[in-house]
Amino acid sequence: MKFRKALGIVAVGVFALSLAACSNAATGEGGETEASGDLPASCADENPTIGVALPNTINPYYIAMQGGFEDHAEELGYKVDVAIANDNESDQLAQIDAFVQKKVCAIALNAVNSDTGVASVKAANQAGIPVFSVNVTIDPEGLTNQGATIIQYVGADQTTGGKQLGEQAIADLGTTDKLVVGILGEPSQIPTNQRDEGFTEAIKANPNATVLETLDTNVDPAVALQVTGELLQGNPDVNVIFGDTGPAVVGALQAIKEAGKSDSIKVYGFCAADTPLEGEYVACAAQEPYEYAKIVLDNVQQYLSGEDVPAEVLQPLKLYTTGEEVGAKEFG
Repeated sequence: MKFRKALGIVAVGVFALSLAACSNAATGEGGETEASGDLPASCADENPTIGVALPNTINPYYIAMQGGFEDHAEELGYKVDVAIANDNESDQLAQIDAFVQKKVCAIALNAVNSDTGVASVKAANQAGIPVFSVNVTIDPEGLTNQGATIIQYVGADQTTGGKQLGEQAIADLGTTDKLVVGILGEPSQIPTNQRDEGFTEAIKANPNATVLETLDTNVDPAVALQVTGELLQGNPDVNVIFGDTGPAVVGALQAIKEAGKSDSIKVYGFCAADTPLEGEYVACAAQEPYEYAKIVLDNVQQYLSGEDVPAEVLQPLKLYTTGEEVGAKEFG
């Protein structure tokens, strides 16, 4: 496997006043979360249980993340209790409540949505259970309003990933030709919005680029297929599509093929599982959910041992272009 370059940097929050907005965490000096001396009693067990809340296991991304939690927990001597919400916000909150009743030592939360995840964090906080957020940023304003806190956020450097894909589009398509850009997004999620913002900002390097209103694909290839088809019917001059999730890219590629427009549209997006970079699909950015799970557990261990942990860990993405092979555990 080869890859061209890493996107972004490994970042640790160092913003004494703005961390609530950037990382959602209660922090100490230097952008680190101070270890608490008041942990759940279950953390003293020989093999403490970590509750892991995931949105679904339909998306290969979350299958890989679940594997990361299960494999690394065994290596570290933890047990994991994995709950799958099937993209239902109420079900996920009920699962968090179940973790509370089971008195787990800590919770790793990949929220179904950024805003509704606040209630899950609050429920855990009230029980004195530390929460580590992964992949989906929890709404910082909501956390502030509810007086809720997380220990740490782990995820990709989303804005940089979107920006680098936009820069790749500019490198491929230039700064003079007319570009009409359709964005397939997930407006309810902070990370996907950050990707869109990064891509949109970079594409401005072409003054002849027009970015259309973001369409909601609900991180579902079937929905992406439908809305892309409607996009192409209503805007026949679209020649660039940005998919901010892998499922969005899958639906877009199918819609373009069905519309017979493979020769006139270029697709950039976050990497779609089992989808080669060829034809109109020219570049993607890959996340590593398996590794994110391992990072979360490493930092849970550090926190439980009484050490401070960074309030935010932003991981670089990998940029792949036509003909390059995306890693087996790398997804959009």
